[in-house]
Amino acid sequence: PTPPPTPASVPTSAPIPAPASMKAGRVIASPLARRLAAEKGLDLAAVTGTGPKGRIVKRDIEGAAPGAQAPAAPLSPMPEFEAVPHTSMRKTIARRLTESARDIPHFNVSVDVQLGSLLDTRKRLNALDGAEQKISVNDFVIKAIALALARVPACNVSYTDEATLFHQRADISIAVSIDGGLITPIVKDAGNKSLAVIAREAKALAERARAGELQPDEYEGGTFTISNMGMMGVASFNSIINLPQAAILSVGAGALRPVVTTGVLSTATVMTLTLAVDHRCIDGVTAAEFIGELKAILEEPLQFML
Repeated sequence: PTPPPTPASVPTSAPIPAPASMKAGRVIASPLARRLAAEKGLDLAAVTGTGPKGRIVKRDIEGAAPGAQAPAAPLSPMPEFEAVPHTSMRKTIARRLTESARDIPHFNVSVDVQLGSLLDTRKRLNALDGAEQKISVNDFVIKAIALALARVPACNVSYTDEATLFHQRADISIAVSIDGGLITPIVKDAGNKSLAVIAREAKALAERARAGELQPDEYEGGTFTISNMGMMGVASFNSIINLPQAAILSVGAGALRPVVTTGVLSTATVMTLTLAVDHRCIDGVTAAEFIGELKAILEEPLQFML
């Protein structure tokens, strides 16, 4: 019998062969060709290689069609903005803080201070007849720092490449926010001034700082800085050391917190203090000793009379 006719095969779409320069999804190209392609912004996957086994070589890149250029990455749209040129103050602040954060090995220690006795003492002092200037918690902290530095003079220092400088008095710089920046007027020799004098000077310095009336000798120098953001409700924070000093104290807000005293749970107004020191000249034990003295002074205001 006559065999049945062979059915015609159904035509299929043959797969498009990958370029000879592609191997298992990898482009085969010489190092020189890759470098030239990168310089010209060419997509190697779109270039046909004429070298051995389809390898892309220098001549292939030089003769590549413009369409072989790699697609440019889409740029993210920029939101609208206003460029405000830096003032000389802002440039100086940026430079000094960068130098401090980069060059000084900062070391931080924190303590919580119960303010009950201090707040009571402050209230009584401010209620006295003839009290010309109200004393703030910050004024107590300034005085307490000076007293603590007298007890732990190893924290009242500055570091140089040749020596550690031990300062003979406590000149306390106060960080004051002003329009366009920050300035640190100094309460000089705070250890030998009363709370009333410190309160008066600190207020006058802050007012003159905001008015731009400070003289250089009123804000240049200082041996220790205090930065207080408690009035802004900040619980705790770390500050960057104010060169060429070796320590700065960050003062948080006093707030009612639960505390345990002799096994009894109660509440108290507590403030967190964070000390940052230059570890090149102030060791951890020294920093802990200083902030321990500071805590003791603030929690027992009678020590202000010693």
